[in-house]
Amino acid sequence: MSRFVVVLDACVLVPISLADTLLRIAEVELYRPVWSQKILDEVRTAVLEIHPDEDPGRVDARLHSMNDTFEDACVAGWEPLVEGINLPDENDRHVVAAALRGHAEVIVTNNVRDFPAKVLEEFGLSALTPDEFLLDQLDLAPGAVLGVLRRQAAAARRPPLTIDDVLQALARASAPTFARTVQEHLKR
Repeated sequence: MSRFVVVLDACVLVPISLADTLLRIAEVELYRPVWSQKILDEVRTAVLEIHPDEDPGRVDARLHSMNDTFEDACVAGWEPLVEGINLPDENDRHVVAAALRGHAEVIVTNNVRDFPAKVLEEFGLSALTPDEFLLDQLDLAPGAVLGVLRRQAAAARRPPLTIDDVLQALARASAPTFARTVQEHLKR
């Protein structure tokens, strides 16, 4: 199990293609993901707002599956830490608290402006966009990441997907540079 611990913010767990890629990379133990039940509740709310016709049971099953797959990912006891965290948006303090409780080094989020480096440095944390984080993973373990993407495409059934389809979905889901870089790797 990887000792590199990363909090996945709700915003990166909502787009299914991005969440799938991030979690598959965690499955090959390039990092250990953590989140809190509050983060998962935010994911559920956002998915159902974006997709009002989605069966809430399917969303719950997805979140349950995440907790089953990563048994130690859902951190508890973060609540007392919230008061000592000062962020531009008070509603994001729980993410930093979960990172601290989970002994994370990085928060992967699309909202890096809500997590100022100066504040995070006090806690030994940093925030990366999913694009930046995925590029780092690709640099560290290109074979493993390319294998993940191939398996992700091969696992898609409804509809079937190619690796290019997966990369296009990732580009739309806030990882455009990563998608382009992978396409370059695949051409070699």
